[in-house]
Amino acid sequence: MKTILITAYALNPFKGSEDGMGWNFVRQAAKHHRVIAVTRKNNRIHIEKYLQQHPEIAQQANLITFYYFDWPAFLLQWKKGPLLSMIYFYAWQLTLALWLLKKRFAVDVVHNLNFHNNWTPTFLWLLGKPLVWGPVGHHPKIPANFLLPVYGKVAYLKDRSLWGMKNVFWKTDPFLHLSARKSGQILCMHPEAAQKLHLHSGQYSILPSVATEAPGNANTGIQAKKKFCIISAGRFVPLKGFDITIRAFARFYRNLQPEEQQQVSLMLVGSGPCLPLLQQIIAQEQIGNAVQITEWLPRAALQELYKQASAFLFPSHEGAGMVVAEAMSYGLPVLCWNNCGPGRFLHPQSGLKVNYGTYEEGIKQFSENLLLLFRNKDFYLRETDLSTQRFKAHFDWNIRAGQLRRIYRFAYNAHYGITPAAATTPAPQF
Repeated sequence: MKTILITAYALNPFKGSEDGMGWNFVRQAAKHHRVIAVTRKNNRIHIEKYLQQHPEIAQQANLITFYYFDWPAFLLQWKKGPLLSMIYFYAWQLTLALWLLKKRFAVDVVHNLNFHNNWTPTFLWLLGKPLVWGPVGHHPKIPANFLLPVYGKVAYLKDRSLWGMKNVFWKTDPFLHLSARKSGQILCMHPEAAQKLHLHSGQYSILPSVATEAPGNANTGIQAKKKFCIISAGRFVPLKGFDITIRAFARFYRNLQPEEQQQVSLMLVGSGPCLPLLQQIIAQEQIGNAVQITEWLPRAALQELYKQASAFLFPSHEGAGMVVAEAMSYGLPVLCWNNCGPGRFLHPQSGLKVNYGTYEEGIKQFSENLLLLFRNKDFYLRETDLSTQRFKAHFDWNIRAGQLRRIYRFAYNAHYGITPAAATTPAPQF
């Protein structure tokens, strides 16, 4: 049994997104390997509390040894806001590698797990071991016609400044290029991530960063729901496209007969700086009676909403989307853009992906897809089946253990020049 060193900046069993992904990847790796997991000191209390509360998990996790690394507290006072936090993340990666050099852990493979971005490097190559990096990726630019008219120049400049900064790293950071060259296998969330790093086919696998557990008693099928409830969840920020969600629902709602309108509703779950704008759009569209906004909920409560919902409307411009995997696990049809994020998550045969065009064309297509789901039972059931298939094939946490086993073997063989590495597929090309 090989020993894998996994470094995860974010690792918290009580949270979703990056933190939950870190926790679950570590647990899946431990199904076939001994694992040394290194994360930030602020995660220690949560990990230990969770293991105390879940002795059955603690027993399963007996092959995991946790270590915690951070800078001294007096040096962390300046780490405020996204930019400074990213600078700290970059520096944390470097100093962590130097700290690990002194520790001299006896490991076979090292794996830099998260944050998910492909524009800041890993420094674990300093350890001289077979290296796995990722999943990594990036959010694409938000199309200007979906940003400027709705969110204004400040939001547009912020998005383009971030995109410009990413390009500076991609083009000029020598450590980023060194990370790509030294990695035995890079896990990319989408092909665009590999393109930005100029990777050749043998260097990377396409593997989504998100996954979730199979739910119990998921009520799929339109006949099982009392109402046709459309749900959308996430941060209320321009990237998530909640303005499209509201306006597409409003157009769909106005195309219904009065008695049909009584059967439908939209629930927005989340929080964020764009809440006042979204409330203003709801008022302008005059659909306040059919829309409910709920602040972000604990994961268990959100799962109950998935069970009650009939469809998941998610016109986000991002390159990932944990909530999409969660929605599909409940058999919910997911409506999204045909992009490198949620668009790649959906089944290739799904008819609910919308191509980018004008702002009005997007609203029209999303609303028409909602109407089709609402009125065409066969189409609805087909989409629920495709969501369930897609979840089982690619987004169930239980399949990650086998994928990681193959990936680690591939990186190990490639590093030491063992012949089977050339003929082994490390992971499914998602």
